[in-house]
Amino acid sequence: MSTPADIIRDGLWHNNPGLVQLLGLCPLLAISGTVVNAVGLGIATTLTLLLSNVIVSLIREHVRSEIRIPVYVLIIASIVTAIELAMNAWFHGLFLILGIFIPLIVTNCAIIGRAEAFASRNSVPRAALDGLMMGLGFTGVLIALGALRELLGQGTLFADFHLLLGEWGHALRIEFFPEEHGFLLALLPPGAFLAMGLLIAVKNWIDAAMESGPEPAEDAAAETGPSAG
Repeated sequence: MSTPADIIRDGLWHNNPGLVQLLGLCPLLAISGTVVNAVGLGIATTLTLLLSNVIVSLIREHVRSEIRIPVYVLIIASIVTAIELAMNAWFHGLFLILGIFIPLIVTNCAIIGRAEAFASRNSVPRAALDGLMMGLGFTGVLIALGALRELLGQGTLFADFHLLLGEWGHALRIEFFPEEHGFLLALLPPGAFLAMGLLIAVKNWIDAAMESGPEPAEDAAAETGPSAG
């Protein structure tokens, strides 16, 4: 059985839903043009993963296997509807920008996949930790992608954060160069695919570097031992 540390590592890195499983790519690529969009969608997705995992774990012994998938979908759809209504009430500007991609969270394969593969087979605390870490991992990819595209496309970071944080969110805006000098491709769908490919390449490079690493001390001693004698 995986330990809490394993669950954290899997969600944030080794089994990241965005970089490794490549699930939920439609909203991830479509809405990640700015950091604020990425944060908004990431929070909604994380809450959905967390709450759906907890509820599925709570009812896992009371749902017949023949109807478990429709029940899981109904749970996820109910949670997403509640989140959609809350965003419409409290973050209406951001809600209008995210649009259809909030209800489309219901179709995110990562959410139903975690409910079926993990939450339905584990206790509530473990299911909650898995949902939280998977959500944070997905949100991290969203933010990295949004930051890269926003910086290259319009020369800013944290623009329009007032949609999420109110008026003082204007103070977070950082401008590196005028928007007219931006790289338009970064804001278009092809740019999203290129940026996503770059992030995956960076992760694979880091994994390869970590796996190669320095050779163990005992191996080095074994290699130098005969020549020293």
